[in-house]
Amino acid sequence: MSHFNPLSSILNQNKLEGPNYVDWKRNLDIVLTSEGYKFVLVEECPIKSADPTDEEVQAYDKWVKADEMARCYILASMANVLQHQHQSMTSAYDMLASLKEMFGEQNRAAKQTAMKALLTTKMAEGSSVREHVLKLMNYLNELEILGAEIDKESQVEMILQTLPDSFQQFRLNYNMNKMDMSLAKLLNELQAAETIIKQQAPAAFLVHQAGPSSSKPAKFQKKKKKPRKAVIPGGAKDGVAKPKGKCFHCKQPGHYKKQCPDFQAKMKNKGVSGNAAAK
Repeated sequence: MSHFNPLSSILNQNKLEGPNYVDWKRNLDIVLTSEGYKFVLVEECPIKSADPTDEEVQAYDKWVKADEMARCYILASMANVLQHQHQSMTSAYDMLASLKEMFGEQNRAAKQTAMKALLTTKMAEGSSVREHVLKLMNYLNELEILGAEIDKESQVEMILQTLPDSFQQFRLNYNMNKMDMSLAKLLNELQAAETIIKQQAPAAFLVHQAGPSSSKPAKFQKKKKKPRKAVIPGGAKDGVAKPKGKCFHCKQPGHYKKQCPDFQAKMKNKGVSGNAAAK
């Protein structure tokens, strides 16, 4: 196959043996697409009328030539046993239908794995939107190769649902304006939105961090306790309680019996302390 497309070397190196059907099918799709022969797998051969026009002849010849080349690529990339089983088939479509019947279980399992990966992949906040979307596009391409049919609008919707909250405004604009984008256009628009989001992020961060000047959060700051005023019987301001009424000893107002000078002098002469006597 050295005279074929240089990409065909991937088929030479990975010939179909059976267990590697999914990988072989992926490589075959790459080669047929690069050569422009893949259309014979999805389009029927044009019918020539009894008196065909030049356009009909050209379309017919183009299809037949492309189908012949596709058959050659398929046969040349098979193990000998599979070649013998398929060399008599008249179209590339029939060959692939036969192979799908033989190895379809692998195809189904690979399709389920790719679909699960597509549906569970979420973009982490702050990571590259380009890398994320390219990864999802790879899953979608693999699903297409494996036979899954997902329309372009659904593909875009699936990618949008995997984006983090920072792209919420982008999703709203897409839905409100009923945008219609290819995956390549979506990737470019998301990268532009990512640039704007990153520019707005520092300001939002500063606003979020603004708060009390203290290094401790407000809820952990202790309130200063106000000093309690001493409660003094009788309401004295100098801290000394002023008695109400008269002294029981000298009958004079302004002091208690134990503070009475006359009483203290009398007790002193008797050799008894004033506090003890007052009791």
